[in-house]
Amino acid sequence: MGTQFTGIWIALLLSFPVVLSARDDGLMRIGLKKKKLDHLGRRVVPGSVNFIPKEEGGGASKPAATKKYYNIGETEADIVALKNYLDAQYYGEITIGTPPQTFTVIFDTGSSNLWVPSSKCYFSLACYFHSKYKSSASTTYVKNGTSAAIQYGTGSISGFFSQDSVEVGDLVVKNQGFIEATKEPGVTFLASKFDGILGLGFQEISVGNAVPVWYNMVNQGLVKEKVFSFWLNRNVEGEEGGEIVFGGVDPNHYKGEHTYVPVTHKGYWQFDMGDLLIGTETTGLCAGGCKAIADSGTSLLAGPTTVITQINNAIGASGIVSEECKTVVAQYGKIILEMLVAQAQPRKVCSQISFCTFDGTQGVSMNIESVVEENSDKSSDGLHDAMCTACEMMVVWMENRLRLNDTEDQILDYVNNLCDRLPSPNGESAVECSSLSSMPSISFEIGGKLFELSPEQYVLKVGEGVSAQCISGFTALDVPPPHGPLWILGDVFMGRYHTVFDYGNLTVGFADAA
Repeated sequence: MGTQFTGIWIALLLSFPVVLSARDDGLMRIGLKKKKLDHLGRRVVPGSVNFIPKEEGGGASKPAATKKYYNIGETEADIVALKNYLDAQYYGEITIGTPPQTFTVIFDTGSSNLWVPSSKCYFSLACYFHSKYKSSASTTYVKNGTSAAIQYGTGSISGFFSQDSVEVGDLVVKNQGFIEATKEPGVTFLASKFDGILGLGFQEISVGNAVPVWYNMVNQGLVKEKVFSFWLNRNVEGEEGGEIVFGGVDPNHYKGEHTYVPVTHKGYWQFDMGDLLIGTETTGLCAGGCKAIADSGTSLLAGPTTVITQINNAIGASGIVSEECKTVVAQYGKIILEMLVAQAQPRKVCSQISFCTFDGTQGVSMNIESVVEENSDKSSDGLHDAMCTACEMMVVWMENRLRLNDTEDQILDYVNNLCDRLPSPNGESAVECSSLSSMPSISFEIGGKLFELSPEQYVLKVGEGVSAQCISGFTALDVPPPHGPLWILGDVFMGRYHTVFDYGNLTVGFADAA
């Protein structure tokens, strides 16, 4: 990680909140704005004859000026405003307890537990910079005490379960189990703009099998429609950072129709994704389909190193040179290419030249699987494993170029160049801010439709003028089979496409954000 990324690259990975910078109290507290729409989806101005205050469901009352409501037909939904920090953290306000104690949280579709710092957190510096829950101050607190720990992609917390009322917008969830975090080691949560995390994934991945907040909203009849939806404003200067709607969809923040795809695995909001294109050219790996999740808790867009490297090459992003990759190209590139031209089985190529001890179908000695094999466990033996991975990536890249009828020299030059584009160990890559106009679009095929990201949409620009830094919105993350390869469509994607999480029909929908 280069020093220019300090504070930007603290956390970027799977399903897990991205944390970037030190706390700024001036940006922490958000009014819980509500919006009312009539049956045609038009906004109704507060104070007009159509504005009818709603009865409080418990907890502290809020100023009438902040209480607006959202309706689709006869269905009322709850809208919670989000704050946008650098297009990398979207967080909103909740309260816990009676009287209410206020916390800011990431609404994270990639995890399923609610946790906030505990007043009993004594030895983690992060707790001293964030709001802490004090059970003795709440008349609705119920003791549990069961220990709990969560390991995120870029941080961890531990503590114990408690139970209390949780208010999200104007919805009061009673008897909600949550974790009081007593340990938040490292800098991940120390640097966060938010206090805790409210998971919106499925109960199947909930630590302690705790019932998620969303499930209780549904079970307690707080929402009439089993749907929640996200709009993430990618204009960091915008007055509104975004919003999450519980129980409906806000038509003011999308255009056209949503494309819905079924949830294929309950845990994360996972679905099948088709091909991935750089400009109009396929990347090869997902031509037969890939797995993907929509994850509001990940800032960037994460995918297998093989494809991320191709994207980084196409957009001119610079990462760390992989010596293993370049060694394989120099010594075995022509041999691998000749084997592929001779129609050797791609999965067996790397084992046949002794880079891998798994041939794509069965273990040769140590049962190390190929990255293109979907149903094996992986173990590592250091350098040998790194060379195996480099070889297997090369096979994918070469196959793709052979389909385009490139010559041998063109293919070897292309693959050697990709080695230079391999991302750093933390996955990040930088681009020249002046080159955006020449970069290709990147498209994802979902539900038979292409969802395109332009360079302005997949590059994060931090700072202004000569000191500005431009960061590739694509980060490498290799999830091994059987759960992977897996694409994590984080805020880079969800900012471009309004996203609906339909719990009732078990589908995810995407439409152009507005």
